[in-house]
Amino acid sequence: MTGRVAVFAPSPQLTVTIEELDGAPDIHIHAGGQGVWQSRMIESLGAEVVLCAALGGETGQVLRHLIGVELKVREVAARNGAYVHDRRDGGRDQVVRMAADHLSRHELDDLYQLTLVEALNAGVAVLSGPAEQDQPVPESVYERLTKDLSGNDCQVVVDLSGARLAAALAGGPTVVKVSHEEMVEDGHAASDALPDLVEGCREMASCGARAVVVSRAAEETLALVDGTLYLVEVPALSPVDTHGGGDSMTAGLAAGLALGGSIEDSLKLGAAAGAVNVTRHGLGTGSGDVVRELVDRVRLKPWEDA
Repeated sequence: MTGRVAVFAPSPQLTVTIEELDGAPDIHIHAGGQGVWQSRMIESLGAEVVLCAALGGETGQVLRHLIGVELKVREVAARNGAYVHDRRDGGRDQVVRMAADHLSRHELDDLYQLTLVEALNAGVAVLSGPAEQDQPVPESVYERLTKDLSGNDCQVVVDLSGARLAAALAGGPTVVKVSHEEMVEDGHAASDALPDLVEGCREMASCGARAVVVSRAAEETLALVDGTLYLVEVPALSPVDTHGGGDSMTAGLAAGLALGGSIEDSLKLGAAAGAVNVTRHGLGTGSGDVVRELVDRVRLKPWEDA
């Protein structure tokens, strides 16, 4: 393996967060979006990462300086999205949100080709989505990209929902990461009861995926790996912010594969990364050293013993 992961993040977001420090407003400006958070954690876990994205407008100009990992960029006319959140009362109150613009046909073609080259060179790719409400690229891109990469010996990890997930499944990914809420909302499981989620895993794996990993909030993660069902037990840690735990899990899965680990070992790394992320403020954060220390404490319990 190359030890490298390519992350497809078509339109990262500019995030502005207002917090409180010693009774006064404390403003934080960051690059955000699923692919950005995943990329940071992948790098923290010791794998190389390259983020493939489109950047445009004033928001795109600022993002270029904030993303903080290796970038392959298609400069575009379309603006990247942005939001302002007020967290001074402990919640996430959205003050304003600007949606990302659609990419033009030529912008999309160039971003697709750029991603294809980087992912084939890396050997492992993560396909992430833009913000749920944004539609900078059509869903069909995920089917084409999954199919083209998987058909050329690139291991594809998808962390998507809705129509984007359905498109990626049609392309035949290697690993599917999804939350139990998304499985139910998207019609892949009749309910969030464990037996229904198990059936949903089997249905999703019929696309040819070697693993389907279902995060279940505070409950043990469910995983179907090469036909074997597991519940994933992680060390109990006190949560600070549960947002981003799933993205860190996806990052660990991808980093483990890139570093030559089996899917089972990569699942343990992903579970440890997700557990560490929720102990911190900020998404896609966490020390790789701490994650690696926890890996040996993660247990994969076969379904029969669960």
